[in-house]
Amino acid sequence: MSYGLASAGPVSAVRRGHEQAVLGLLRGHGPLNRGEISRRCGLSRTTLHDTLSGLLATGAVVTAVPDEGPRGRGRPAEKLMLNTSVGQALGIDFARRAVHVAAVGVTYELVGSAGEAHAPGLPWPDRVALAERLVRGLAGAETWRRALRGVGVGVVGPLAGAQDGTLSGVGTLLGERFGGPVLLDNNTRLAALAESMWGAAAGDRDVLYLRLSYGVGGGVVAGGVLHRGADGVSGEIGHIPVDPAGRPCECGGTGCLETVASIRAVLDAYRARGGHGDDLPALAAAVAAGDPIARVLLRDVGTQIGRVLAALSNAIGPRVIVIGGELAQIGAPLLGPVREALNAGAVPISRHRLTLRRAALGDVAGALGAVALALGDSPLLSRYPAAEPDSGPAGADRNGGVAARPRLALTF
Repeated sequence: MSYGLASAGPVSAVRRGHEQAVLGLLRGHGPLNRGEISRRCGLSRTTLHDTLSGLLATGAVVTAVPDEGPRGRGRPAEKLMLNTSVGQALGIDFARRAVHVAAVGVTYELVGSAGEAHAPGLPWPDRVALAERLVRGLAGAETWRRALRGVGVGVVGPLAGAQDGTLSGVGTLLGERFGGPVLLDNNTRLAALAESMWGAAAGDRDVLYLRLSYGVGGGVVAGGVLHRGADGVSGEIGHIPVDPAGRPCECGGTGCLETVASIRAVLDAYRARGGHGDDLPALAAAVAAGDPIARVLLRDVGTQIGRVLAALSNAIGPRVIVIGGELAQIGAPLLGPVREALNAGAVPISRHRLTLRRAALGDVAGALGAVALALGDSPLLSRYPAAEPDSGPAGADRNGGVAARPRLALTF
């Protein structure tokens, strides 16, 4: 399966490049009149007229105040500006039991984020419909469609091996719903990207990320670059064997970390040891109440996790390890044993240089990483394939004619 799924043909791609060039100018320079836009972007008069007409019709660009200077004959020269309520990029995280979305506007500011849980095994068309409903709640009706630079999508598991066409169909459906190029990647790796850009590992160049949720996965940032791996399988930490005599795993292996440290596995083990609780809040309450069964179980699970992280740390040499996911929110009863086993297993030269941190972005991390994937501007993505070939006018880069790539400013 290819990395990118572009929904637009060559003509649409060229038109989108023209639109992005104009949006980039308005983003970089503020309100401009038509003459100023023409001089800066290099588009022909007819092409610029058609491009601006489309952007004005969809609301991506709106009229600002008229020029204050001397005016000649005819209508006053009007200035055009970005409509800050219009979406620039969407991020969607299709987790195992929830959908999370985030939207970024044309000024590179976070419009908002939202999420909703759903039953396990919800069919893909229903999950896509849920994502669309959540996005519409953030971005309004149709005005964001033509300004949309792309849709980043996080899915569970590696993309390689999806031979039944399911994910390809999902990408096509999303492109039809939202109107922008669609890029797919592993959702946990996208969470690692977000935590490295804006979260617990912001500014760190060598990061190992682990998410403990209904599945177990991770991501690796090495030398300031997100590592995707051959066939996109980097970060499948949950499928490292930890117990040769353990439970079968959905990957076909036996005793993988996911069979020990996923939410379902932990709850099953808790009940098997005599505990009473059917969900994670019940387990967290038992831990807070000092339940010895729960605390001993979490120590055992944390030790297994810490040993895996130590082995990975010795192999790839991160400076920071970030642990996220719902299970990590239990805190010290789990993370304390993780730290102890990590310190015991890490080689001496790095043992006291490793920093273990809780993730900072919560459930929306995967969707935020998907936004970054759609924009494609982060140096962390420098070794990722481009979303689509540069289709802008001569001299314009992927950012729509602005030479310097803007920094995505998110406010939480």
